[in-house]
Amino acid sequence: MQIHNSEAVILRHIDYGEADRIVSFYTPEWGRLKGFARGARRSRKRFGPGLEPFARVRMHWSGTGAGGRLLTLKEAELVDLHTGLRTDLTAMALAGYGCELVEELQGEEGGHPRVFQLLLAFLAHLSAQGGSSEARLLFELRLLELAGYIPHLLHCSECMGPLQAETVYFDAARGGSLCPLCAGGSGSLRIGLLTLGTLSRILRAPLDAFDGVRLSERTLTEGEAVMGQAIACHLHKRLKSLVFLEQLTGLGLGGKGTSPLPESSDLP
Repeated sequence: MQIHNSEAVILRHIDYGEADRIVSFYTPEWGRLKGFARGARRSRKRFGPGLEPFARVRMHWSGTGAGGRLLTLKEAELVDLHTGLRTDLTAMALAGYGCELVEELQGEEGGHPRVFQLLLAFLAHLSAQGGSSEARLLFELRLLELAGYIPHLLHCSECMGPLQAETVYFDAARGGSLCPLCAGGSGSLRIGLLTLGTLSRILRAPLDAFDGVRLSERTLTEGEAVMGQAIACHLHKRLKSLVFLEQLTGLGLGGKGTSPLPESSDLP
């Protein structure tokens, strides 16, 4: 039987029996795959720590997964365990959230190399710099754009007119930002136009740019509300990782070694 291999990120695993594991992993060519790793908890040579969540590996397997059958995993060559995030509870929570979000938004869509690139950059940043609200917001924005779900930000999603007021209405179920006339003054978030401008400019930055970004408290608060609505529109269930992440909110998600990102039209 033909052996396939690909670079991959381990999303999660489930222990099975006394020594086996069922593993979900994300690849740039095939998207999310699931496989059965026989003897994984005993075999240091074939798998070792390479099946741990968030690890970057080169996975080898046989089978096609047709008919819902599990692939047969042969070997996982460890590339990067992302050790740094494993000593930071907030970083681990964000890593789990990022992996689950990719699985839910892209799990049935096949390969997407840029989503894979984004997930790798996110995990590498968390490992090196720790968890932050900025990293979460940047990841959510970019993933929604790559998935084709980014809401309208700088013009009205219904009349397509420009947004000029300092405060703008936002309703993800109606496509995004709304002018006062279309919004009707009820049932929508009220978001600062400067916040929406900052979110739009973030999308013009390189996909893997996470370091050195610091946003104001208002941008983070309003951005979280916008992303919360936008993401919820495309999920069939509440993410388990999000529940845990919200429990850590009171601990703070401040980043390390960051510099301010201006909220103005001068942002490149």
